[in-house]
Amino acid sequence: MGKVALIFPGQGSQRVGMGREAYEAYSTVRDVFNEASDILGLDLATICFKGPQEMLTLTENAQPAILTLSVALFRILKEKGIKVDMVAGHSLGEFSALVAAEGLPFEHAVETVRLRGRYMQEAVPPGKGAMAAIIGMESKAVEGLCEEFSTFGVVEVANYNSPEQTVISGERGAVEMAAEAARGRGAKKAILLEVSAPFHCSLMVPARERLRPVLESLPFSPLGIPLISNVTAQAITDGEMERGLLVEQVTSPVRWAQSIQFAIDQGVQIFVEVGPGTVLTGLVRRIARDTKAVSFSGPVGIGRLEGLGVF
Repeated sequence: MGKVALIFPGQGSQRVGMGREAYEAYSTVRDVFNEASDILGLDLATICFKGPQEMLTLTENAQPAILTLSVALFRILKEKGIKVDMVAGHSLGEFSALVAAEGLPFEHAVETVRLRGRYMQEAVPPGKGAMAAIIGMESKAVEGLCEEFSTFGVVEVANYNSPEQTVISGERGAVEMAAEAARGRGAKKAILLEVSAPFHCSLMVPARERLRPVLESLPFSPLGIPLISNVTAQAITDGEMERGLLVEQVTSPVRWAQSIQFAIDQGVQIFVEVGPGTVLTGLVRRIARDTKAVSFSGPVGIGRLEGLGVF
């Protein structure tokens, strides 16, 4: 069997009802939710299971909710003895990966991502920013579009999600113009995303600078499992290095396609998405069709993992 990588989803994977089956089935999951709720002074279980969707989708709620569920599910896999060679997370998910790698205690991570979500939300006035997914156009061509339309405002690559999907972020007018141009130049689709802020671009500098002292105050440790950084698409085990990279990550593009390719080059053949949804599973299948990618979001997924021999 090839190596196994756990991958953790980011914001956008949340939905009302997520984690309910796992919460009801495993005391470990209930313990993690209770710990997070005590730390935040927020009933995360109710927000996750009952919503409303608008409350769950708020960035400062969505980020700790996804982190909490992801870490809780990871602890189930750890109890069952899963073999892990590498971890990675998409944007927010990098914090889940960091907790799994024992580089940062959960109680610090959940507080930090709530602040991270708040700072990102407050960095740009509502309506000023936008993000768009460009599908069916090479990333180099998308980079060229961003450069061309940057004369009209901030527009930058935010996510290299797969060879066929690149997300752009910035000021609404410039993003809309670049997306419209992409449609006219051969992109299969250019879809404006329903997001609350323009993530992973230079408009997030205020959020990055507010988050910096928070991250500098935290007790980072050497990582027990190599973690692939969004910023560099390389594996690290140095906690101090990861501290700096998480600061940079706020304004840097998420190099997801490159990160998955790096893992494959290191011998990873099985990717397990740990958390709500299947977004990352789908991306991995588009990046490398000959690898195995499965999701684990509750009791039903255990049998599938047992079949892969990861325990």
